[in-house]
Amino acid sequence: MKQICVVGVGYVGLVSGACFADLGNRVIALDIDEKRVENLNKGIMPIYEPRLEELVERNVKAGRLTFTTSYKEALKGSEFAFIAVGTPSGVDGDADLQYVASAARAIAENMSDELILVNKSTVPVGTGDWVADIVKEAQPEPIDFSVVSCPEFLREGSAIGDFMNPHRTVLGSQDPEAAEKVAHIHLPLRAPIVITNLRTAEMIKYASNAFLATKISFINEVADICEALGADVKEVAIGMGYDKRIGPMFLDAGLGWGGSCFPKDVKALAFMAEEQGLDPKILNKTLDVNYERRDMVVEHVTQMLGGDTKGKTIGLLGLAFKPNTDDMRDAPSIDIANALNTAGATVRGYDPVSMDVARDLLPAVDMFENPYDMAKGCDALIVVTEWNEFKQLSLKEVKDLMKESAVLFDGRNIYDPADAREIGFNYRAMGRGYNGSGS
Repeated sequence: MKQICVVGVGYVGLVSGACFADLGNRVIALDIDEKRVENLNKGIMPIYEPRLEELVERNVKAGRLTFTTSYKEALKGSEFAFIAVGTPSGVDGDADLQYVASAARAIAENMSDELILVNKSTVPVGTGDWVADIVKEAQPEPIDFSVVSCPEFLREGSAIGDFMNPHRTVLGSQDPEAAEKVAHIHLPLRAPIVITNLRTAEMIKYASNAFLATKISFINEVADICEALGADVKEVAIGMGYDKRIGPMFLDAGLGWGGSCFPKDVKALAFMAEEQGLDPKILNKTLDVNYERRDMVVEHVTQMLGGDTKGKTIGLLGLAFKPNTDDMRDAPSIDIANALNTAGATVRGYDPVSMDVARDLLPAVDMFENPYDMAKGCDALIVVTEWNEFKQLSLKEVKDLMKESAVLFDGRNIYDPADAREIGFNYRAMGRGYNGSGS
């Protein structure tokens, strides 16, 4: 059993801490937000993630997982201190590292024994060296420490499975012995371990996320071409996915990506490139293609409603940026709702999980407790998030509740075009033949 301190009990920190505890380690999770820690000690989760509440509860009861606001308490006896704080985008797309710096200083001021600092947060290339400098300067007296980069590859909605069954563990350090010690606590995961230097490990994270974001933007651009030429992007994606060089994942055409990772990481990598005098054409175009999807949805729905959304009632099926999470960060629903509101439409919303979060971000959107109540009297519905429950809706019942126009814009391609049209919808999807007709 190892003792691990995790700094930050947001999405990455809480999942990582709970999983390390479940592997048999003693984990002390720290956050400076007193209310968040108080709630966690009461069993109240700060985020929605499938299986997380049960995992936390089990390990708290077993005495392997505790929560605190005290750095001194969290670091006493800990061999590892994982920094898992937020790194939001700055004004120019650069990563805001103020929380990383604060955590590094606090660790330096409160550590009493040798320590391995592990950067779990997604940080710009070179941050590991910078953190080391901060710790050296902030230490009241010199104590040996090492810095290791161990970027996370957790997907919201499947984070626990991703942690327990990773494709690989990436470790970077200038101290091979420290990297080996961090590798040792990951051995139970039985995944390949890549050990490299600090800057390369940091770059692997950015390059991975930027590639996946590019893959999604690529298939979305292909969807537009399919629509213009009468091809079906879903079948195109299946045919592409059988090629092992390409693979089937991240080939779902739709409204594009949002959330806390892809947007900020692509922007940050582009910013780092530009800082070095480079012109990251592919990265910048990846961003452009993604955000153009949101404008395109509004344009298509407006056309389907006769060229004007003023006075129309439009419902959004799904608000979170993806299924199985309540995360509203950079969610397509925000831009779509705001654009429709500005155009004079009445906008409604329903999401199985995220409405409490969405209310503060979308005060002009009327929230409903179920999709059928939301659909009643709507001129149009837009599928924004591909929750499983939307795939099981009775489309006939939904159609009967709507106004005669009954526009259904399938932004995630979850319905069969022929079935939707047979029911009577004015239906359009993404890249499913001529104008979404599937024919």
